[in-house]
Amino acid sequence: MSFKVGDNVSVLDEDLSGVITKIIGKIISIETEDGFEIDFSEDALVLSKPTSFKTDIFSHTSLNSVISQKEASKKRKQPKVKAKERFQPTLEVDLHINQLVKSSKGMTNHDMLTLQLDTAKRQLEFAIKKRIQKVVFIHGVGEGVLKLELEYLFSRYENVKFYDANYQKYGLGATEVYIYQNVKP
Repeated sequence: MSFKVGDNVSVLDEDLSGVITKIIGKIISIETEDGFEIDFSEDALVLSKPTSFKTDIFSHTSLNSVISQKEASKKRKQPKVKAKERFQPTLEVDLHINQLVKSSKGMTNHDMLTLQLDTAKRQLEFAIKKRIQKVVFIHGVGEGVLKLELEYLFSRYENVKFYDANYQKYGLGATEVYIYQNVKP
């Protein structure tokens, strides 16, 4: 596109227009309506009619082609997943009794422990069946009985390994289970 000093131009990616004051190679200086002088690359500018209205300011016939080229060159960015989030477990199971039943009134400690272990086993089987690689079982700290029973339960599976979950997120009250996917359930 050939520009010359005195041409009225508009900037493609910004709401700016002005008059060309100087041209040095492919760098063009324009003076805006507010009196500021700004440098732009020549491919960022298009010729326009001198007008104070925002409508019909572009007189160049290839404006639509320039805009379509600009829009076509923009690639859709996929949302980036942070490294920390990429390795976060996909399933969390809260084994606190108040999360499993509306009221634990009338339940013995043995009943509560049995319900918690049954829930853990059922969720672990579900994760293996659905090929979910990581599961965090939130058990709390307490006296450590549930944690020991969970470790015994997990040790009976050949295709899992377990360890304390992320301390920053869960403290000491959670165990993370990693399920090996190459072993058939």
